[in-house]
Amino acid sequence: MKILITGGAGFIGSAVVRHIIENTQDSVVNVDKLTYAGNLESLKSVSDSARYCFEQLDICDQSGISALLIKHQPDAIMHLAAESHVDRSITGPAEFVQTNVVGTYSLLEACRQYWTALDETRKAAFRFHHISTDEVYGDLPHPDEMSGELPLFTESTPYAPSSPYSSTKAASDHLVRAWGRTYKLPVIITNCSNNYGPYHFPEKLIPLIISNALEGKPLPVYGKGDQIRDWLYVEDHARALYTVVTKAQPGTTYNIGGHNEKQNLDVVNKVCELLDELMPKAEKYNQQITYVADRPGHDRRYAIDSSKIQQELGWQPEETFETGLRKTVQWYLDNSDWVSNVKSGAYQNWIEQNYEKRD
Repeated sequence: MKILITGGAGFIGSAVVRHIIENTQDSVVNVDKLTYAGNLESLKSVSDSARYCFEQLDICDQSGISALLIKHQPDAIMHLAAESHVDRSITGPAEFVQTNVVGTYSLLEACRQYWTALDETRKAAFRFHHISTDEVYGDLPHPDEMSGELPLFTESTPYAPSSPYSSTKAASDHLVRAWGRTYKLPVIITNCSNNYGPYHFPEKLIPLIISNALEGKPLPVYGKGDQIRDWLYVEDHARALYTVVTKAQPGTTYNIGGHNEKQNLDVVNKVCELLDELMPKAEKYNQQITYVADRPGHDRRYAIDSSKIQQELGWQPEETFETGLRKTVQWYLDNSDWVSNVKSGAYQNWIEQNYEKRD
């Protein structure tokens, strides 16, 4: 197969690209605008492969996407390109609407035109796989709000997004389903829980805590830190996504979770414990924890029931939270240059010199 991946220089996208090149015989066309969170350094291990190609392009450029589809003739699309940071969506929602909604529309239209022109064999085999989030479902009851068995998100949970980010992802999910129903485009949707692992831009919780801890800065925790998330190791997610795009039937939806419900404060403390072990200093790292005002509309609990993908496609996570978090912390300790390049702007300067100013 040849798979075109949007957002392949991002955190999850780069994990998918690495997985495909390193573990299959398929080819990848990586299409990425290279915003602040897109990082080609995350793909150094596969960038020399004859089965890998990079194209810098904004998914909102429908004519540009159409030209790439004709040029590369992919057998499947994996759509990961998105603005994804909730805090950024609260202060600047317009960019999220543009990328997540308008961008998905532009990609769908370009793909529909491309798919319509394929011969019947290739048309039947083609897949448009849209990668989304569990945040489209809103939040679930918290343990301090009810007793007994707590509910989980299923594929039939009604959408109730809380933030500008999750509402734009919900809108993109609806567009994908509509193009599947109205135009018969063979679409698949997956909704995942919180990802963590190597190459994560240091604005999200776990890499931010690692980075701030090592720099002696405060470790910010929203509210009481009792928000619960289901944590999924990014390489487990990459395996799941490849399983879906190669095995799932058009029109299906799968929830992908790590079976690791943890309170944010517990996650922060666990990171501190690992740093105490792996990079000890005079004081315990948890002494740097600082409680800050909660963000507006903060969802209290997410948790995924991923039994459908396990039963139908045979996927399950390989990492526990403990093994995955240890690998993650160790990776950041071993790759301080990657972190400092991203944070210093050195990487963006390199991008400007090597990509953005090309003819």
